[in-house]
Amino acid sequence: MKNIRKIALIAGATGVVGRNLLRQLIADPDWSVICVSRRKPDIEGSFRHISVDLLNPADIREKLGSLNEVTHIFYAAYIEKPKWSDMVAPNMAMLVNLLDVIEPHAPDLVHINIMHGTKWYGSHLGPFKTPAKESDPGRIAPNFYHDQQAFIEERQVGKTWTWSTARPHSICGFAIGNPMNLVLVLAVYATISKALGLPLRHPGSEVNASALINVTDSGLLSRACVWMSTDPGAENEPFNITNGDIFRWIDMWPAIADYFGMETGPAQKIDLVNTMADQGQQWKSLAQKHDLVPIPYEQLVVWDYGNRVFTPEFDIISSTTKARQYGFSEFQDSQEMFLRQFDELRQNRIIP
Repeated sequence: MKNIRKIALIAGATGVVGRNLLRQLIADPDWSVICVSRRKPDIEGSFRHISVDLLNPADIREKLGSLNEVTHIFYAAYIEKPKWSDMVAPNMAMLVNLLDVIEPHAPDLVHINIMHGTKWYGSHLGPFKTPAKESDPGRIAPNFYHDQQAFIEERQVGKTWTWSTARPHSICGFAIGNPMNLVLVLAVYATISKALGLPLRHPGSEVNASALINVTDSGLLSRACVWMSTDPGAENEPFNITNGDIFRWIDMWPAIADYFGMETGPAQKIDLVNTMADQGQQWKSLAQKHDLVPIPYEQLVVWDYGNRVFTPEFDIISSTTKARQYGFSEFQDSQEMFLRQFDELRQNRIIP
C-alpha cells in the first residue's frame, strides 16, 4: 500500500451499519473518513460528508469523480422494497454506479467490503441448514447478495485490490429510519405496551418464541468489517458475523420485561404493522411527558421488520467458526447487548 494513512469511503453512512462504522473509524487516528449518503450522519467528529444519489450516475460522477485518494470502500448502502425480487435492480445499480466512478480512479484502492446477511442462505424463504456456513450454496434467485458478490469477484480479476463480505443477522444498533433496527422495535414495543398497562408479550407464535436465533451487535460488526478490510488473511472471503451466542425469545423476554419494569405474558401472534400503526398519539404523549427527542413516530420504527423477525418458525443460526479461524475472535452476550443498547436509547432521550 502506497499511503500510510487509510482513507475510507462509507456508502450508506446513516444506516445502522454505516453509522456505527463511522463512529469507529473517526475515533481511530489512522483513518480519514468520507461519508456518502443523502443526509449527513448525526455523528460528532471529523469526517467529510457528500450528499449523493447512488441511483444517479451523473450525480455520482459530479460529486465523487475527484475522490482518487480512497483506499478502502465500506459499502453498506441498501434499498428496501416490499418484494425481494424488486430489490435486485436498485441494490445492484447503486453498487455498480459507485464503483464505476471510484474504482478506476483510485490508484491506492486496497479493499472493498460489502454488507450482506443471512438472506444469502435463504432465511427469508424458509427453513435452511443450520448453522449456516460460508461454504453453503446460495438459494434460488432472485438474490442481490449473490449478484453483488459475483459482480465484485468478476471486477476484481487482474486488480491489486481485494474484497470481503459480511453476513450478519438482525443487526442491533441505533439509527433513526433504518428498516433493520431490532433494538428500537423491542424498545418502542415494550414502552407502548407498558403505557397501555399490558404485559410484555412475544408478538409471534409460540413456535417462533421457542426457535433458536442469533443476532449481531452493530459495534462488533463494525470492528469485524475493519478487520476484514485490513487483515491480509481475510482477503477475498465472506464471513458470518454474529454475537457468537444463540438464544430463544421465550428466554429473552423476562430480562427485557424486567428492564422496562413489566410483567411478561404468553406469546400472542400479532401483526405489528397494523397493531402499532395507531399508536402515534400514544407515543407523542410519552415523548412530551418524558422530554424525548421529537422524532416523528413513523420514522422511529419500521414495524414490518419486527414482523419479519417474529414470523419464522425455524432456527436461524450462523456459524462464526470461519471468522475465528481467520483471526476475528470477538463475541458479545446478546442479553447484555440488548440491555446496554436500551441504556443508550435512554441516555439519548429516544425512549423514557
